[in-house]
Amino acid sequence: MARRLTWLDVFTAEPLRGNQLAVVHDADGLDEDVMGRFAAETNLSETTFVQSPAADRADYRNRIWMPHRELPFAGHPSLGTAVAVALARRVDEANYVQQTQPGLQAIDVRHDGRRWHASMLQDPAEFGPELDAGRVLEAMGLSGADADPEAPCQIVSTGFAHVMAPIADPDALPRVRPDPPKMAALMDEVGQGVVYLAARAGDGEVRARGFFLQDGLPREDPGTGSAAGPLMAHLHARIGLERMRVVQGAEMRRRCVIDCAMEGGRPRVGGDVAVVFESQVEL
Repeated sequence: MARRLTWLDVFTAEPLRGNQLAVVHDADGLDEDVMGRFAAETNLSETTFVQSPAADRADYRNRIWMPHRELPFAGHPSLGTAVAVALARRVDEANYVQQTQPGLQAIDVRHDGRRWHASMLQDPAEFGPELDAGRVLEAMGLSGADADPEAPCQIVSTGFAHVMAPIADPDALPRVRPDPPKMAALMDEVGQGVVYLAARAGDGEVRARGFFLQDGLPREDPGTGSAAGPLMAHLHARIGLERMRVVQGAEMRRRCVIDCAMEGGRPRVGGDVAVVFESQVEL
């Protein structure tokens, strides 16, 4: 059957920047094999499928797929999907509750006549073990000398666990060159997720790069909302930071701007969303 398809760029107000997302609407009845194959067809970092909710209070269920597997939760697919739902329902402002594998997340959406904006209050942070900074950074082509002395490398989750890898100097970010065997060995121990390298650049700005493994090889993500939230919580706990603006993806020509702030002990993550096109897909 023909299903509505919305293609968006998240964490940007300009099409052809930010982090790409494809959203398939009315996805009830699609089996997982079809969802996985369509996600591979788009070859985007994530593709989402909007289904009827199974949980009380949820407005819709969001199934989030990478080309090779389903994710329990992710940031930019949550924000972009909420905008796609608002567009399909012809509303300019909404407060949605989405259902994902970890549970329910509230997402606020608004359209001011020029651009879309979405933000999400993520779950309270869960702090995992601290990691050896030298090992983590060497796996990413840097060294222990590049580590931020005020914030250790640590596993942090607000729904999906990532490796927080703060570094002292943003000028080190262009030198990042992940070592596939070392990164694979690291991720085998800590679990799947993103290694999130981040450096404070002054005036509340943090510059970041995020890398994950796909088929055993490092791949870079332009904008990682599910890691920016844990980073906000991490820097809040370590140095008292209350808000920040993360700039990610510049090295990929997909510049993302992710606004983060602590709210009631939880990180809120948001940004602009650009609609690239709408169409239909036969699935």
